[in-house]
Amino acid sequence: MAKCGAALTCVAFILWAAPIARATPFGHHRAMPSALPLEILTTDQMARADRLTIESGVPAMTLMESAAAAIARASGLILQRTSGRRVLVLCGPGNNGGDGFVAARLLRAQRYKVRVAALTPLDKLRGDAARAAASWPCPVASALACSFEGVDLVIDALFGTGLARDLDPDACDLVRRLNRWRRESGQNVLAVDIPSGVDGTTGAVRGAAVEADTTVTFFRVKTGHLLLPGRLHCGELVCAHIGIRSSALESIGVTAFVNMPQLWRAALPLPQIEGHKYSRGHALVVSGGASFTGAARLSAAAALRAGAGLVTLASPTEALAVNASALTSVMVRPSDGAKGLARILADERKNAVAIGPGLGVSEESCRQVETALAPQAYRRAAVLDADALSSFAGDPERLWRATRAAPGPVVMTPHAGEFGRLFAACDTSCACRSKLDKARAAAQASGAVVLFKGADTVVAAPDGRASILPYATPWLATAGSGDVLTGIIAGLLAQRMDGFLAATCAAWMHARAAEIFGPGLIADDIIAALPQVWRELCAV
Repeated sequence: MAKCGAALTCVAFILWAAPIARATPFGHHRAMPSALPLEILTTDQMARADRLTIESGVPAMTLMESAAAAIARASGLILQRTSGRRVLVLCGPGNNGGDGFVAARLLRAQRYKVRVAALTPLDKLRGDAARAAASWPCPVASALACSFEGVDLVIDALFGTGLARDLDPDACDLVRRLNRWRRESGQNVLAVDIPSGVDGTTGAVRGAAVEADTTVTFFRVKTGHLLLPGRLHCGELVCAHIGIRSSALESIGVTAFVNMPQLWRAALPLPQIEGHKYSRGHALVVSGGASFTGAARLSAAAALRAGAGLVTLASPTEALAVNASALTSVMVRPSDGAKGLARILADERKNAVAIGPGLGVSEESCRQVETALAPQAYRRAAVLDADALSSFAGDPERLWRATRAAPGPVVMTPHAGEFGRLFAACDTSCACRSKLDKARAAAQASGAVVLFKGADTVVAAPDGRASILPYATPWLATAGSGDVLTGIIAGLLAQRMDGFLAATCAAWMHARAAEIFGPGLIADDIIAALPQVWRELCAV
């Protein structure tokens, strides 16, 4: 990962660029990003990093000049690619607008035809924004009345990540006109810092939001760039180094990270030449009844592909024949109810258990989950998914008592519906503004690692660590996909990987395998693509 150094001049900077998603049509994604800095900041943390850098002696205008240089360079790349020359810069009332004024001046100096339109009268601007506007030598039009006719690129410098309110009706109208022009003309929009109207902390749309093709942000990405729906508005995400000191990260206490291999690769369990199947761990997957065996078999196969040395399927007697006939590499053992599961788990070599897929929602399922989490003399990890969560919807505190007492790490993998049923207080709390907030609150309440599934999967640990997956193909929305994810986590936990890192790594491997296979994906294809994922990870 590239490191930030001392303050840079307005023409010296480093760009991390990562394609996220083109805003229209929504849901169409490009390749998984691999070139973003790891740390994710809230808007408050970014403001502190700015302030600490300025207090250390770097002038604020130097930072603005560097930011504008990054904007101008990214704009130039777009214009070269599209053979465009005409640029319209929309400037807002704050420092985001100031970045726009300086970028306009730099592009004009490069012989591009640049117009500037401001949302606020120039005599109302203050501080650095006013100084930046004064550096623009040409007339400034009203943004509310501006025309997009004959424009090749619009730079959206209206509102940045600090936006803390809904856009007013006039600004909403301007944003909607811009989006309509973009769709109809096929021309590009570049957003400064974040598409105007996207909340930089939660990713929510504040009334209306610009649909950008490229977003240039500064120093580090913000949570609103990665959480939905904000991520869908960003297009290609470019993170520019503008001279903010990397030492500021230590002062602001960053605990959220982009889910990329750089975060967890050092902890990834790899087979050793002197190792054997027993040293790679033994995962146990609990199956449901005869009519619901497929989900557990997917989890079991995925656990093997994730590297567990052995995998056993604990099967009700009624389902034993169907499970045994469908599995070869996975062992099958009879297990009826909580008592049967306890007998199997008495073998301390079974050091990770996955329970929930196809289990059934019932009191007996609750007892089996409690058995899987019961205190033991040895460390045993657990993954709870699907019915293992839904069975406790009427009494989540009962589950929390078990997860807090578990002898090893516990990972829970709810989707939005399961999360709402199990963590109702976290889901509706005024303090939990974003998906990241909700996942963290759930992890603290339960004492477990919470993997909150979705296109913007968030993993949160009770100690505050969190990760956000920056990409997921929509083809993952298929039956059994979550069961495979459960198995990957179990396989990594069986190899004694840290619970938070195992869940984070599994979410990435799951998404990468789906990307490798591509359109037409079904759950079995994710498992089949895992060897290619391993080859990529081992090659680096």
